[in-house]
Amino acid sequence: MFSKQSEVMWPRLVANKILKKGLGSNSFVADFPKSNTQPDLLEVPSIEHRSLSSDSILNNINHKDLQTYKVFVSTWNVGGVTPNGDLNMEDWLDTFNTLCDIYVLGFQEMVPLRASNILGSENMDISRKWNSLIREALNKRKCNKEDNMQVESSTTDCLDDQDFWCIVSKQMVGLLISVWVRRNVRPYIRHPSVSCVGCGIMGCLGNKGSVSVRFQLHETSFCFVCNHLASGGKEGDEKHRNSDVSEILSRTYFPTSLSLHLPRKILDHEYV
Repeated sequence: MFSKQSEVMWPRLVANKILKKGLGSNSFVADFPKSNTQPDLLEVPSIEHRSLSSDSILNNINHKDLQTYKVFVSTWNVGGVTPNGDLNMEDWLDTFNTLCDIYVLGFQEMVPLRASNILGSENMDISRKWNSLIREALNKRKCNKEDNMQVESSTTDCLDDQDFWCIVSKQMVGLLISVWVRRNVRPYIRHPSVSCVGCGIMGCLGNKGSVSVRFQLHETSFCFVCNHLASGGKEGDEKHRNSDVSEILSRTYFPTSLSLHLPRKILDHEYV
């Protein structure tokens, strides 16, 4: 089962617009394995991240033993259409041909952009549906793709080795960003956080804007930005989109602490 949340974000978006700030926090939805059994899906995370001193990092790095990961990044404006239960996500994620280590998926207009959705509580039911479909697609694999005959013991080994988990799922009105990693990659993910910037109605509400995710993989920082910019194809509309981008770059910030020298802004990260 998915945990339920209800949140009205727009007062904070308005306040942060006045203060020229973004909404940076560790408040997001994720699932973390607590045991070898299936965990509660997409629950609010509460984990303590272990910080390493620079000396210990240098002592443990072998420069000849670099890690290589495949990352899948994609975006989809779904036009306010709620997914049905038999939607096949495997074609989009291309899981039959290639399995990556990290999947970062961005959605726009996940809910119809009417006043009740923009000013009211977040509709978490629809984001849970999308995350359920993603989970099903990523975890529906074959150990031997060239042979349709499955061996039961090898299937178990395959699932144990290649299970995918959601490390961050964050929604702002119709924007959703969802990040999934392999089970064996998740222990190396540290300091996940999110930042929301509203650029819509009154220049601050969440019908337009961005939801950004930051995390470290080993000692490398990543930032992924899912945005929905001002629409229109008339002359001059591009200026509104450029203005939205400037707002997103200037107002997005991620929380940090005095003991951790983590990137705070989008372009401060090593990979964006």
